[in-house]
Amino acid sequence: NEESLILYQRFKDDLINVYDEVESEFGPEFNPIWYRVWGGYVHRKWLVEVDTVLNPLTDSIHEDGQLGEITVPFTRAYRYSSFYGWEPVYRLYYHSYHWIRDIVTGPDGKPWYELEDELLRLRFAVPAEHIRIVPDSEFEPISPDVPPEEKRIDISIFDQELTAYEGDKAVFQTKISSGALTPVKRTPIGDYRVGIKMPSKHMGNGQVTTDIMAYELVGVPWNCFFELENGIATHGTYWHDNFGTPMSSGCVNMRNHDANWLFRWTNPVCEPHVWTANGLGTRVHVA
Repeated sequence: NEESLILYQRFKDDLINVYDEVESEFGPEFNPIWYRVWGGYVHRKWLVEVDTVLNPLTDSIHEDGQLGEITVPFTRAYRYSSFYGWEPVYRLYYHSYHWIRDIVTGPDGKPWYELEDELLRLRFAVPAEHIRIVPDSEFEPISPDVPPEEKRIDISIFDQELTAYEGDKAVFQTKISSGALTPVKRTPIGDYRVGIKMPSKHMGNGQVTTDIMAYELVGVPWNCFFELENGIATHGTYWHDNFGTPMSSGCVNMRNHDANWLFRWTNPVCEPHVWTANGLGTRVHVA
C-alpha cells in the first residue's frame, strides 16, 4: 500500500517489466491495482501497458490525411529544414493518434511517415514502422438507427463514471477521470451537447519542444467536445491509468477503447479522413 517502504524510484518514460497484477485490500479504494515488479510492487496510477509492434508500410496516403496510431512505447519525431537538416521535436507515445500526410525518407534512409500537427500545422516525421494505419472500420457509427434525440450521456463527477443511454436503456458505462478538484480544473457541471469531434488533438501549451516534461499532449485520440467555451471534451488517454479519480485539467479522461466507442456512438458523425466534424450533437449531462 501507499504506506509501504519505498525501495527505489523510477522516472518518466522508464520501461518496467511487470510480472503480476494484484488487487490490494489496502487500496487505494478507487484504484487498488498494484503491479509486481523486480524487488517489490508499484501502483498503476502512472503506469501504462505498452508493446512494440512494427507495422508494414502503406501503399498510399489519402489526400486529406490518414489517421495513424503509435504502436511502440515511444518514438522521437524529427522535422526537416534545408538550413538545419533533421532536428528532434516531440516524443510521441504508445496509443497516441496522428495525421499522416506523406511518406518521406527519414534521417536513417528508411521510410518515415510525415505527420501534421493538428494545432500548430507543423510537420514532422517518425519511422513508418512505428505507426499503425487506422482502418475506416474504427470510424463506423454505432447504433446509427437510434434517433439522435434518444441518445444521451450522463457524467457523474461523484462516481467518476460515464453512462450512455438510448432512451431509458443504459448501453455503455465506464470509469473516467474528470477534472482535478480545484477551482480552475474542475469539469463544469451542466447540460451540453457534443459540438465538435476530432480524431486527433494536440492539447497543452502549444509549444514546439523536445522536453518530455513539457505540458504537450500531442495526438490525444477520439475527442468529443461538449463545452466549447473552455474546450472540455471526452477523449482517450495514453499517459495514465488512474481511472476512477479526478486527474485532468477539466476534460473527461477515458481509456482509448472506451473513447473510441463513444466517438463512434455520438453525433455528429465523423467520417474517416475528416479532421474536425461540427454539428448540434448528442446531449451531455454533467453532475
